[in-house]
Amino acid sequence: MQRIDNDTVRRILDTADIVEVVSDFVKLRRSGSGYMGLCPFHNERTPSFSVSKAKGICKCFSCGKGGSPVGFIMELEKLSYVEALKWLARKYNIEIKERELSPDELAAASERESMLALNEFALSFFERTLTETEEGRNIGLAYFRERGISDASIKKFRLGYAPEKRDALALEAMKKGYSAEMLKSTGLCSASERGTLYDKYRGRVIYPIFGLSGKVLGFGARTLKSDKGIAKYMNSPESIIYHKSNELYGLYQARRAIVTLDKCILVEGYMDVISMSQRGVENVVASSGTSLTDGQITLIHRFTSNVTVIYDSDPAGIKASIRGIDMLLAQGLNIKVMLLPEGDDPDSFAKAHTLEEIQQYMAENETDFIRFKARIMQSTTDTNDPVARAGIISSMAKSISVIPDPVIRSEYVKECARLLSTSEEIVSLQVAKFRNETLEKDGIKAKQTPEEKPAPVTDPTIQVRASRSQDQAAFVRPCEMEVLRLLVRYGMVTLATVQDSDGIERNLSAIDYARQELEGDEIEFINSDLAHLFQAIIDLQPQWDAELPAITEQAQAEARRFIDAEMVNLRSQALSMAELAKKGEKIEQQGADIQAEFINQAAEQFVARRLSQSPDNTVRSLATTLISEKYVLSKIYTKDNQKVETERDLLPTRVPRAIYGLKSARLQWDERELRNKLINNSGEVDTQEILQTLQNMRKIIAEIAKFLGERIILPK
Repeated sequence: MQRIDNDTVRRILDTADIVEVVSDFVKLRRSGSGYMGLCPFHNERTPSFSVSKAKGICKCFSCGKGGSPVGFIMELEKLSYVEALKWLARKYNIEIKERELSPDELAAASERESMLALNEFALSFFERTLTETEEGRNIGLAYFRERGISDASIKKFRLGYAPEKRDALALEAMKKGYSAEMLKSTGLCSASERGTLYDKYRGRVIYPIFGLSGKVLGFGARTLKSDKGIAKYMNSPESIIYHKSNELYGLYQARRAIVTLDKCILVEGYMDVISMSQRGVENVVASSGTSLTDGQITLIHRFTSNVTVIYDSDPAGIKASIRGIDMLLAQGLNIKVMLLPEGDDPDSFAKAHTLEEIQQYMAENETDFIRFKARIMQSTTDTNDPVARAGIISSMAKSISVIPDPVIRSEYVKECARLLSTSEEIVSLQVAKFRNETLEKDGIKAKQTPEEKPAPVTDPTIQVRASRSQDQAAFVRPCEMEVLRLLVRYGMVTLATVQDSDGIERNLSAIDYARQELEGDEIEFINSDLAHLFQAIIDLQPQWDAELPAITEQAQAEARRFIDAEMVNLRSQALSMAELAKKGEKIEQQGADIQAEFINQAAEQFVARRLSQSPDNTVRSLATTLISEKYVLSKIYTKDNQKVETERDLLPTRVPRAIYGLKSARLQWDERELRNKLINNSGEVDTQEILQTLQNMRKIIAEIAKFLGERIILPK
């Protein structure tokens, strides 16, 4: 077993052309220096999907999705980083060179590959049994047809049947060389007390469960017998390839529809998914009869932020499922809930209605979670009982408290108060109480100093330090983003030439300058995702240093080719020695300019290209956003036909301004906090000391403001 080596990865990334890759999926037309087309990630009529060959990225300015060639394929095909690399390698006929794994890596990978291969063999066995044997057709196929499942759906979801014979699969698998231990590890077989193998799923219809790459990870098996002593469903056990809490039935088939519609419909069972899909509602997945897990929610969030949960009309089941809604809310998803008519589940409802009727019903009956939960709780609780009403308010507030976005949380507080005919203040206090308890569990309160601890929950002015931290992060985020935008675009570009302590001249890059300035004032990025990106930029410095000699050599060769060609042309002209010397000097200078520009362009593109191809989702997404521009300035010339300065030309001004803008924002926040402390001071802190600190801080802020208003020139 091997893994793709770094040289092969680099060759794939360097070869992949963003225009060629995107053109496989999107019809592009030339637009200025780039290309435009209809976004493949959402429905649109006016093209907003931009592709830049020079930058090597694509970006939709409507939905925000895009990236480098590898990022585009990962997002569109929902592949892993390695799978996307292999996709690109196949497109460009690049041989995948892989390194040998260590013995431990080899053992784990070998076992995983063997289990996946065995599951694929078993699925083929179940499919053949369903359609090619008399038992399969008479029992399994008859069952599916009785349930209204078409041959096309059977093929799409690769449904199967396990024969009644005690060891039919075991014998077939061992003939093909699969071991008894592997059959037991996958859960396909078990061993009797005498040690003989028997098939676990015999006499059952089979629902295979696929991973996003299309690999068979496990199986669900339903008995067709009415014996109550037999479990209705059996599922594959937990293994190195199958973790039930991290998988959703039907996601492999539904992933493209979810992305296109930007919405996921969540149901409970296998047949619910199949019947809805067969009717034309293809963006449906199921939790496979288990309680919704964080892993499954994270999986949904990879495709969309919008989820509609469909319930049948059983009140007990609905109330038990509300916990799942709270989990969805906690991960920042937008939740709608829909109740089906009494007696219906998604399977029966899909069979009894056309696609148009289903879509109309959903449009008319989807409701916001807050209204849904309030209605359910009020229908099952005596609202005339004050204690019961308090319980409803508390439960509603607990759901609202998990919502991460403070603006959305605030709007839900207002809506909850209106629905329950109570005051916003009461709901807000309850929400704050639950958030406070959550923060305590996460250990946030333990890190607070006494004066930073929040007020008691009975105080309407309750404040939690974590909330202030979130406010501070939001306050400085634009300034942090501007610093990172410049570093992602121009990080390796030289700002100035400086002398070190030994008198040796060296180039000072934008990254060098930013790091020195921030470290000198002990400033770190407050937003964790931006701090992560900043570190990724810093980590690229050794790679640039390693590649610079080769880039310089290429630049010199480019300059030499220009000079040689121009000198040949010059010598063919009838010029005096003085004219030849003068024009020769000009050609040499032009060659030097070509060399410098070659290196500058490589420096300008280096960080952006590396980060937009990063396997780290956070780094890749942020970098792509910072690289992309919706509008590109046209070329503007002065009266003397001299082109105006570009942003790269202005870097010696722009980068320091961005750094000092960030410093100013941090100081302004600190000043505001000091003013609040002065206003709320109860005699525990020296007022005079606060006033003096405020005065000093305002002087610094004023000096920076004056500094930012002037042109900053770094030493040359």
